[in-house]
Amino acid sequence: MIKDNLKGVITLGALLAILGFILIFSSVHFGISLADNWLAKQGGADTSIYLIVIEGYTNNFLFAGSILFGVGLVTFIIAIYKLLHIKK
Repeated sequence: MIKDNLKGVITLGALLAILGFILIFSSVHFGISLADNWLAKQGGADTSIYLIVIEGYTNNFLFAGSILFGVGLVTFIIAIYKLLHIKK
């Protein structure tokens, strides 16, 4: 039973790490998309403000991706370690 639970935790950790990895490397694309949406809602804005909005959205995705990647990687490594040291 414990092995099945650990396999689920390993899967969860791997999925979190993969999602975080995708967010990290796609943060620019997601940031620009959201900033374009913001600009369309505003009806126009100064270029410097638009660039700040792009940077803010990009940093948000970079930050969220880094957290998910870190948590997923730590979860994955700890679960693998526990799975390898089960006596049954």
